[in-house]
Amino acid sequence: MSKLQAAITGVYGWAPEDVITNEDLSKMVDTNDEWIVTRTGVKERRILKDPTLSTSDMAANAIKGLLEKTGTKPEEIELIIVATITPDMIFPSCAAMTATKVGAKNAFAFDFNSACCGFLFGLETAAQFITSGKYKKVILVGADKMTTLTDYTNRNTCILFGDAAAAVLLEPNYEGLGVIDSVLHVDSTNWEHLCLKAGGAMKPASHETVDAHEHYIHQEGQPVFKLAVRAMAGSANAILKRNNLTGDDIQYLIPHQANKRIIDSTGHFMGLTEDKVCINIQKYGNTTAATIPLCMAEFAPQFKKGDNIILAAFGAGYSWGALYLKWAI
Repeated sequence: MSKLQAAITGVYGWAPEDVITNEDLSKMVDTNDEWIVTRTGVKERRILKDPTLSTSDMAANAIKGLLEKTGTKPEEIELIIVATITPDMIFPSCAAMTATKVGAKNAFAFDFNSACCGFLFGLETAAQFITSGKYKKVILVGADKMTTLTDYTNRNTCILFGDAAAAVLLEPNYEGLGVIDSVLHVDSTNWEHLCLKAGGAMKPASHETVDAHEHYIHQEGQPVFKLAVRAMAGSANAILKRNNLTGDDIQYLIPHQANKRIIDSTGHFMGLTEDKVCINIQKYGNTTAATIPLCMAEFAPQFKKGDNIILAAFGAGYSWGALYLKWAI
């Protein structure tokens, strides 16, 4: 019998119905479809318009779909992790709100705040609860209502982000399938290039911070772009080397959907052909912690049991890394 692994046994993505197209944005700021697509690959993104709904509602929708798809009862779930940087409120946690909304009365729950790397870091963490033997059914959700942090007067950032949620179920596996290895990093040396300037203990909210738009995403494109390419490709290649794999051995790369040029560069440096790189940024934009599982849910019908899949991400922190899994469904 192989050693105990944590395997993804179900995945489900959920996104709001309302759409913001590039044409819509061209009416808000000085931009156009060609400019946006050329620089980012994004054509449209989803927005949760209902002001009474928040991140936990999206996360709950993703979990409900996952439970129905896998034939799992809410009370069977032992742990729910919500990766998000847009919780409903500072406390209680988004995970606590989500667990209640889905009826997971036997689960304990917590949030994971690692921005665009949230799902990647959360998956490694969730896997440990399985491989330790502590739990048998763990749900990880990537969920972000990014439009609440988006400044629609800033043409450089408002074109990037959308709202969505996606969830995976992890269970024990003894076939050698599931999460195999990961390479994860953080370095806050240049945190100021990608951050939310105000609202935390370092710079509490005030009239001045609101007037200065410091509660919206701040991103300096060039330094972030350059490091993102090196970091995602570097960590992915480190995974390949450590596991004696080459690009030929990989069936799919599921990268964080931040920028089409970053995605293309990562695939190129890994030696992958275009058909091996999963991309849906054109439909959803950057949904932060939701991008990888949302992309996974869309491409899952193409995956085969035993496929070698690499996940890679880069985000605020800076945080970055790659994870190797063998598909188990």
